[in-house]
Amino acid sequence: MQAPPSENAFSLGVVILAAGRSVRMGRPKLLLPWAGTSILGHLLDHWRRLRATQIAVVCAPDNPDVLGELARLNLPTGDIIKNPDPDQGMFSSIKCAANWQRWNATLTHWALVLGDQPHLRESTLQAALDLAAAQPQKVVQPARAGHRRHPVLLPRSEFIRLAKSSDSNLNQFLHGCSITVFESDDPGLDLDIDRPEDYEKALRLAST
Repeated sequence: MQAPPSENAFSLGVVILAAGRSVRMGRPKLLLPWAGTSILGHLLDHWRRLRATQIAVVCAPDNPDVLGELARLNLPTGDIIKNPDPDQGMFSSIKCAANWQRWNATLTHWALVLGDQPHLRESTLQAALDLAAAQPQKVVQPARAGHRRHPVLLPRSEFIRLAKSSDSNLNQFLHGCSITVFESDDPGLDLDIDRPEDYEKALRLAST
């Protein structure tokens, strides 16, 4: 990573975590139809509307379905991060992203985004971005009924520290961070799309 940008800037990098195997779904869940495209396509469109400066997708190197969909969506190959050992879990993908050398030098913050939450309200994500801009040295995380959820927004200092972290998971890493948690009434925060019934529930949430 190059020298940090001006302290007065707010520039967002987005990490879409898409290296999972979709075992419980039985088919690649990020390719499921969503809002006229796929879940993956919707996430890319969604974060572009939120004015992300750069979006990168972390995926498994041996997943032709996801790689083919990213090609169809015209995501530049230079914005694809391949996790060589995705079976080590989500934190391994996050660390791959933190160690990636192709991030734009202007970025001040990074959003760690689950690949299976296309149903989150745009207002929830905008609230997180507004807080991160207002408290630029703090990690920002939404919560529902007192339970912290994704996405997690990290300032540059914490994203750099994450690259060398010896912690075993993201929650452990976050224990050492200064965090602003905001309570949200967005029911989508409680739902990940792991099984077919979760997908149907997410579609219903999005329709309301």
